[in-house]
Amino acid sequence: MEFVLSFLVGAYFIGAVYLLLSRHLIRLLLGAALLSNAVNLLIFTAGRLAHEVPPVIPSGLQVPETVTANPLPQALVLTAIVIAFSIFAYLLVLCMRAYQELGTDDTAYMRVAEPVDPPRPPLGY
Repeated sequence: MEFVLSFLVGAYFIGAVYLLLSRHLIRLLLGAALLSNAVNLLIFTAGRLAHEVPPVIPSGLQVPETVTANPLPQALVLTAIVIAFSIFAYLLVLCMRAYQELGTDDTAYMRVAEPVDPPRPPLGY
């Protein structure tokens, strides 16, 4: 199962990098969301995929009797989901405001700080 998820994580990373290299803001936004999902899946896969094995130590024992699920990756993934969602919401609002102000979502046109055809300065005083 880890083998399949490893390929899925790789496919997510490839798709995220492809989208992040785009010139359009909505693709950049989708690439950031896909990258955060890839990282979450990577952390979750690295934490061992064991189901029906709760990470609870029975009373009277110092260590678990059998192999248990590691709760640390689950906690990390939950924290990463919250952080990724907040960053996604921030980027979404930032992209929306940039589109409203500049009228385009192409980053090549957003680099122009001055108008394309500025008025010429006066030639004499």
